[in-house]
Amino acid sequence: MGVLALLWGSTFLWIKLALGALAPVQVTLTRCILGAAVLLALCLRARHRLPHGRTIWRHIFVAAFFCNALPFAMFSIGEKTVSSGLAGVLNATTPLWSVLIGLAIGTEHTLRPVRLAGLLLGFAGTVLIFAPWAQTGPVGWSALAIIAAAASYAVGFTYMARHLIGKGIPTISLSAAQLIAAAGLTALTLPAGGLAAVHISPKSLSAVVILGIVATGITFHLTYRIIADEGATNAATVGYLLPVVSVALGAIFVNEALNLRIVAGMVVVLVGVGMTRRQQRKPSAAAAEALEAPHTAAAAANTLRT
Repeated sequence: MGVLALLWGSTFLWIKLALGALAPVQVTLTRCILGAAVLLALCLRARHRLPHGRTIWRHIFVAAFFCNALPFAMFSIGEKTVSSGLAGVLNATTPLWSVLIGLAIGTEHTLRPVRLAGLLLGFAGTVLIFAPWAQTGPVGWSALAIIAAAASYAVGFTYMARHLIGKGIPTISLSAAQLIAAAGLTALTLPAGGLAAVHISPKSLSAVVILGIVATGITFHLTYRIIADEGATNAATVGYLLPVVSVALGAIFVNEALNLRIVAGMVVVLVGVGMTRRQQRKPSAAAAEALEAPHTAAAAANTLRT
């Protein structure tokens, strides 16, 4: 999860550099193609095949729509007027949406108080980092677009957990297939600003390659692994760690200022994520025997009476 947060959190840096040469649609399509290519190569190296069958591919295209096509479009609309700080807070609602969706459809059977407190604490830490009360400018429909993108990620994670995970298909095959589907869906939007001239440079080319291979391909595979191992809500919780990573990278590589409020927010986020990942304690063997003893004695007494 830490590696996923590091790779995903660096995505914003590579996107910013890539946009110096490519249009947003071109960046999206290129990263999907490169990510799909590297995962397909890894899939073939492991001697796995892509999923086959109309039903599974229909589910893959639905997941690609909610995890790629729709949120990318919504972020493009929203960030025209919404500040990056407010966008970061709204994007951090993904884990909360994931919990609500899971409870509604039954994939989240139980929600322990400590886990709920961790989710709320993580969101509070994200708000503290970005300080949306200090932001200015109009929001309105743009803010709703970003909230829709965050909810779309949660829907995608939940859909993947319910319809793609646990079907006997390796996660490397699923992640490769999803990025192939996402590339196909994104290609349909090329007429909407994706046919502009390209002005490539070594710096932007390097950013695009890293964005596609590492921050998209490897990231998607890790996302699938976490969903398969720990469920959609835990996978969505990585969204709380993205501000921590992006702020840390900004301070290290571009000398962005840090203050006490930001550092406190980062600590609160880490504590909250730790609470969501806290495992429920299992009773020890002695405790289990102590709990079982009265039932065993009662059963023996009933036998003697019989």
